[in-house]
Amino acid sequence: VGAVTKQTLFPPLMPAGRPFRVSNASRSSRKGIVASSLQELISKTLDAFLISAGIVTLVLEEDGTVVDTEEFFKSLDDNTHFMVLEKGQKWTQTRNGLATVRQKKKMGVANITFDLYKLNPKDFIGCLNIKATFYEIYSVSYDIKCMGAKSVLRKVLQLMSHAAQITGQFLLYTGTYMLQLM
Repeated sequence: VGAVTKQTLFPPLMPAGRPFRVSNASRSSRKGIVASSLQELISKTLDAFLISAGIVTLVLEEDGTVVDTEEFFKSLDDNTHFMVLEKGQKWTQTRNGLATVRQKKKMGVANITFDLYKLNPKDFIGCLNIKATFYEIYSVSYDIKCMGAKSVLRKVLQLMSHAAQITGQFLLYTGTYMLQLM
């Protein structure tokens, strides 16, 4: 009775998790994962890399050794580098001990983009966003908001009204001046 009470009151402690590094087959993404068992490491790896297929192989990144037993997993050091391989993927060796990393090819000094969009389906022209990026560090953007068809027509009519008033004033003053001159 005492042994049963002791087990229910004090369950056995879970072993402390150990840190590991896991990368995908192309070595383009690495994740740090803490796990205490091989099964826990595999399940956390599936979650971290958003892998839906449950069939994966865990190998050592340095030489491709398959890690499939709990005893071998326990014998590995902390911060061991693993690689997760999905079905059909194979381990490949790195060049000179370093993974090949492709850098993004730089096209030039500046990149300018134009985005045309509408805030409202009734808009006549829409809006224009101009964004300029220099040396992939500095960026400047300007948003030009055009008005709807009614607003554009209203502004054109106001402009024509002002032009007609100015023309009328000019004709009145010219007529008055000509009348005085005669």
